[in-house]
Amino acid sequence: MPLATTADLVTRARAAGRGVAAFNVITFEHAEGIVAGAEQAGADVILQISENAVKFRGGLLRPIAAGVLEVARAAGVHVSVHLDHVEDVALLHQSASAGLSGVMFDASHLDYAENVAATRAAADWGHAQGLFVEAELGKVGGKDGAHEPGVRTDPTEAAEFVAATGVDALAVAVGSSHAMVERTAALDLALISALAEALPVPLVLHGSSGVADDTLRAAVAAGMTKINIGTILNVAFTGAVREVLDADATLVDPRTYLRPARDEIAAVAARLAGVVAGGSR
Repeated sequence: MPLATTADLVTRARAAGRGVAAFNVITFEHAEGIVAGAEQAGADVILQISENAVKFRGGLLRPIAAGVLEVARAAGVHVSVHLDHVEDVALLHQSASAGLSGVMFDASHLDYAENVAATRAAADWGHAQGLFVEAELGKVGGKDGAHEPGVRTDPTEAAEFVAATGVDALAVAVGSSHAMVERTAALDLALISALAEALPVPLVLHGSSGVADDTLRAAVAAGMTKINIGTILNVAFTGAVREVLDADATLVDPRTYLRPARDEIAAVAARLAGVVAGGSR
């Protein structure tokens, strides 16, 4: 199927009142498994390559982007490839020439005025390249745990931010947190609804691995469109590898444990892509 763009997938999902799952890719098996799962679910998906994944690859975007793009082009559903959580402007500027159609530029660690200025510059550059540009306002939180309510995204400030920066989508802090391995995050659904009402652009939920299926459905119904998922795939991948190696210490062929790991990613991706695409408002 022809390669999709992030703008097409997000716009289509939002217009239909549905969500689209955006899965993070670390290994080639991630990309293959995610697409296999999306095909099982009959759901369009976004494949995301994060700045941290690029650092893991020695700082080289093009090799992993080329492989992921080929997997996306061969898919039986619509798939786009997106650069996720980029803080490095030099890496941002590699995205268009690497064949990606969208980028999440993250200046949320800066104070508000600096975030606006950096994001405006990134959006201006991205739009000149024909890219879909996502940004973040508020503190979604990371490996140190979920953010506090006081740093969640304010609807009025968010509307001002979108107007000042010209971004195409906004990642908002509503109760999720990156790198959660238990699905216990409690989302502020009323805040999601208020943000959806206040903003003219699609909302993005980061840290969705820590959110239970029913809550993901409720988040889409409340106004979320792009649902970012990463850690839960790694939990499935690593669990499958560990199970195979624990069962036979003599194994040396990586295919004996990467195949079941890829299959586990496919199973998780199929379920979550269906949950996200099936949730409607």
